[in-house]
Amino acid sequence: MPQQQKDRPWLFRTYAGHSTATASNALYRGNLAKGQTGLSVAFDLPTQTGYDSDHELARGEVGKVGVPVAHLGDMRALFDDIPLDQMNTSMTINATAPWLLALYIAVAEEQGADVSALQGTVQNDIIKEYLSRGTYICPPKPSLRMITDVAAYTREHLPKWNPMNVCSYHLQEAGATPEQELAFALATATAVLDDLRGKVPAEHFPAMVGRISFFVNAGIRFVTEMCKMRAFVELWDEITRERYGVEDPKFRRFRYGVQVNSLGLTEQQPENNVYRILIEMLAVTLSKNARARAVQLPAWNEALGLPRPWDQQWSLRMQQIMAFETDLLEYDDLFDGNPAVDRKVAELKEGARSELAQINSMGGANEAIEYMKSRLVEANADRIGNIEIGDTTVVGVNKFTQAEESPLTAGDEAIMVADADAERDQIERLTAWKASRDQAAVDVALAEVRAAAQTGTNIMIPTIKAAKAGATTGEWGDVIRAAFGQYRAPTGVSKSQSNRTEGLDEIRARVDAVSDQLGRRLKFLVGKPGLDGHSNGAEQIAARARDCGMDITYEGIRLTPDEIVEAALADEAHVVGLSILSGSHIPLIESLMEKMRARNLGHVPVVVGGIIPEDDADHLRAMGVARVYTPKDFELNRIMNDLVTLVEPTATAAE
Repeated sequence: MPQQQKDRPWLFRTYAGHSTATASNALYRGNLAKGQTGLSVAFDLPTQTGYDSDHELARGEVGKVGVPVAHLGDMRALFDDIPLDQMNTSMTINATAPWLLALYIAVAEEQGADVSALQGTVQNDIIKEYLSRGTYICPPKPSLRMITDVAAYTREHLPKWNPMNVCSYHLQEAGATPEQELAFALATATAVLDDLRGKVPAEHFPAMVGRISFFVNAGIRFVTEMCKMRAFVELWDEITRERYGVEDPKFRRFRYGVQVNSLGLTEQQPENNVYRILIEMLAVTLSKNARARAVQLPAWNEALGLPRPWDQQWSLRMQQIMAFETDLLEYDDLFDGNPAVDRKVAELKEGARSELAQINSMGGANEAIEYMKSRLVEANADRIGNIEIGDTTVVGVNKFTQAEESPLTAGDEAIMVADADAERDQIERLTAWKASRDQAAVDVALAEVRAAAQTGTNIMIPTIKAAKAGATTGEWGDVIRAAFGQYRAPTGVSKSQSNRTEGLDEIRARVDAVSDQLGRRLKFLVGKPGLDGHSNGAEQIAARARDCGMDITYEGIRLTPDEIVEAALADEAHVVGLSILSGSHIPLIESLMEKMRARNLGHVPVVVGGIIPEDDADHLRAMGVARVYTPKDFELNRIMNDLVTLVEPTATAAE
């Protein structure tokens, strides 16, 4: 009997980028030489939010969570000696997706590539940015318009390019249940396709439906996650057939890439994360009919800091062993006809349809952003609460905590440290770039971007012209902000206490007693300085403090140190809590502490949370920070007790 032909493996990717374009280029070429088959570009926060590296909000953020790309010269350096016509490149970029795609096209043309043959993806999903990650620029309506501008442009000029990667990954990171992840992602896709319908000829619309891809998250409950992927496949087939009348099954195919869950990576016993990553990968590779087309895996030590090339290599080898050493790719779907799987898939579909009906009744995803955000905050609170009380087991965190010291985390080079001079170097090159360009050509091109934004013509054509003329990311972003206005997304944290009371009675009594001593309700200001939009932790701290009876102020993301200090003054805050997960904690906290002292607020305790190495934590405490919390501090009630102790007048007097 002849052996069945093996399926082709999925694309092997590593999400990477840091410090500078040149350093990231070396990392990419090294990963490609090790067998990586696609690129996945991580951009730094200024690039993602449309600011140049020398902007006030960019301070401390340059090159931290990705590569800074401020202009065409940076994009050239990023892909130096990497032929773009032979690549499949995924760019995790949303608000500035038109701009980064324009720079990519310009570099490809300079390389002599056939632009119509370029393959890859821009994430270009702004709705989940309002819900979970925060790298938006302008309000939802013009943001949706720019998404479909990109899609319409690629239809005509880059037919092999995926113009949108509906990203449910960050929804799960923000606490979404599987049903919410399904529903919110599908609602986003339909919002985009409904808008796109009017921008492409009817005969080309089914093919455009076929170019929409998804980027999902796979968590540790891998049977549920595998069933979720099968539910995605079936629901997408249903929606594209019934809502859009797509007849060709290849255009109804659910095409997705995946990064497995980073939220569940633990700082405690981090070597256990290797098993978590492997198990989570099974959810998106075992079922042939719901198998990912591209997989990127986090590194085992990402809860500690920036992974080294070796750590990324380890995750890449995990994929290669699964694809090339096992017999997984030799078989038909292993789960077809399995009654347990069929029941779970049906259950997930029913829950997702219920959520979709609610969103549709509100007018669709764009109109339901506040509703979806509040649902995510509630779901995340349930997740954290279950870990705190032990209903959800996390090995090494709330069970089996006694462990040997890991040799993998020993030594000064256990995690990579971002180049301390990268920001200065980037700013110097940005200044030189601006000085050497034809300013008149830049001004003309940016004026055309402004006109397109105002008139409704496709934003991509003048954006490409601006990229070639030498405009910068911040200049393009400023035009977009001026044309459409800035926006502050809902926080999902209501002022009203929830009905969550587990373990709160004692803390509430302490808050009441301290408030009586203070003569007014204990005031807690929660802030997110800089550009880091990962607000899950800040939201949960604010919500728990509210439920404990504190008077909270939490206005959301992207605040300058000056704005936080002014709010502390205006609110007469008793304690200030700051959340920074991007690695920019040292410069941002240093600036804030100086400004607090300058405004006679040096007596107000400041607490900080984030992914903070112990040496940095010592540095922060030396600056005067009262408490430093990292991912290992999952017991929110203990943090609440700490806050009360810090502002308790008797305790303060005793100190």
